[in-house]
Amino acid sequence: MVRTVVAGLDGSRESRAAAEWAAREAHLRGLPLTVVTVQEPVPHPLARAPLLGGETQAQWSARVQAEAVEGLRLRHPGVDVGLMRLSGRPADRLVGAAAAAELLVVGSRGLSGAGGFLLGSVGQAVIARTDVPVVVVRAGEQAADEHESDPAGIPSAATAYRPVVVGVDTEQPADDVIAFAFEEAERRRTAVRAVHSWYLPAYYLYGLSFDASLHNEIVREKAAELAEVLRPWRQKYPSVQVSEESRAGSAADRLVGAACDASLVVVGRRVRRSPVGLHIGPVTHAVLHHAPVPVAVVAHE
Repeated sequence: MVRTVVAGLDGSRESRAAAEWAAREAHLRGLPLTVVTVQEPVPHPLARAPLLGGETQAQWSARVQAEAVEGLRLRHPGVDVGLMRLSGRPADRLVGAAAAAELLVVGSRGLSGAGGFLLGSVGQAVIARTDVPVVVVRAGEQAADEHESDPAGIPSAATAYRPVVVGVDTEQPADDVIAFAFEEAERRRTAVRAVHSWYLPAYYLYGLSFDASLHNEIVREKAAELAEVLRPWRQKYPSVQVSEESRAGSAADRLVGAACDASLVVVGRRVRRSPVGLHIGPVTHAVLHHAPVPVAVVAHE
């Protein structure tokens, strides 16, 4: 089966940004891009109702989709872009279409100001139900946003990529998550910024005891744990520079803060076999809603 990158397109600004990001990623990977559109069934009379000079809903949707794909082909001439039109429930069809893909890319719409972003029901269902890595892209995301600023202080696609940020759990490290981050960094010829968060022992929280030497020992131990987890990855990817950040506090807050200077944030989602509910995890859920850059969610056992 042909390896490919899959992007969901529904005509929204978010999905168009996702398709553009997917095309850039397909170029980096040397893979074709498959743009998937899903038409939900509508009542027969509505589907046949004229919209623009006698054009039906179905005809209008097909034209918009074709124009979007043609635009991708023109802007990314080195990428083989195909269009797959499906009908049914969007989450079901996207999960099915991406089953054999290397990556699935979808859009996420923004809320106001510092309120973050909204991952809709389709996006949540896709992330929770597929074992394929899923990247969520914000509306307005551009190629320059992934790069460092030029001497004038303006992000430019001609400069180096910003680092790839990855959340690391040292107690149960997820190899699939870490590998994805290092591979993305290697493709971009940039660094990995590994973020690890932890909480102080309970007695610190109640102010019952504070010993500076003990506190410093805990800090050193946590940093050493992170370094040990990353050691084999440094050896496997010698060309990738790695910075390690091990600090007390909320993992979600640390990752969202680190995302401000990143090209991509990589987080994990533990695979759960329960047929009830959508399981994404609180840290991943928070990062998806508040990180200002594309977020990759990698499923792992």
